[in-house]
Amino acid sequence: MSLIEQREGIEAGRLDIFVDGAFAFTLTLLAISGTEIPRNLGMLLHALGGIPAFACSFMQIALFWHAHVHWRSQCRLADRTSLILSLVLVFFVLIFVYPLHMVFASLFSFISGGILPSDFQAQTINEVKGVFVCYGAAYMCMSATLALLYRHGARHAIHVSPAARDEARVATMVWAISAAVGLLSIIVALLIPSQGSGMLLILPGSCYFLLVLMRFLLQSYRRRLQQAAT
Repeated sequence: MSLIEQREGIEAGRLDIFVDGAFAFTLTLLAISGTEIPRNLGMLLHALGGIPAFACSFMQIALFWHAHVHWRSQCRLADRTSLILSLVLVFFVLIFVYPLHMVFASLFSFISGGILPSDFQAQTINEVKGVFVCYGAAYMCMSATLALLYRHGARHAIHVSPAARDEARVATMVWAISAAVGLLSIIVALLIPSQGSGMLLILPGSCYFLLVLMRFLLQSYRRRLQQAAT
């Protein structure tokens, strides 16, 4: 291994440690008991009622973290562009954490009829729209950042196999579609009239179910890549 490759490996390791630490710090902000230790049974039950929202938020953030880990394992880049995009990802995840938790907490509170607590209480349709816009913007920005990371890796990674390069191309499409869905959710939220029916507020969140269709698109895209390789 040359000195340049050794240096790139060290720089990549430093970047990974920083990104992993940032994601770990983000998860601590989601602690179900908040900043105050429960002092009685009522406070404890209130904290435990936040477990579903915490679990969904945890899985969502872990998904983005794992995407970065997967990018590193596939592309193994440590250049300036990779550094900047990784730092941008960290920046967005720190913004993403609070809108993420507010959306899930509000959702579970609504589904449970108020049994599960939500510290965020939206009083007007515009406030709910604002939450979806903030969530969608953060989701779109993080997904777009990952798409750019994978696109950069697919184009510029040197010591990778053709299969890994194809996988990076597929991941680029995955996160590009995710970013587009986030943008669609923002547009739908902004189009909801302020005096409209409250039932319309399910539409921005429903946009994310389009991600289920992404699996079928990816299967077709993978087959095209395999045919091109053969």
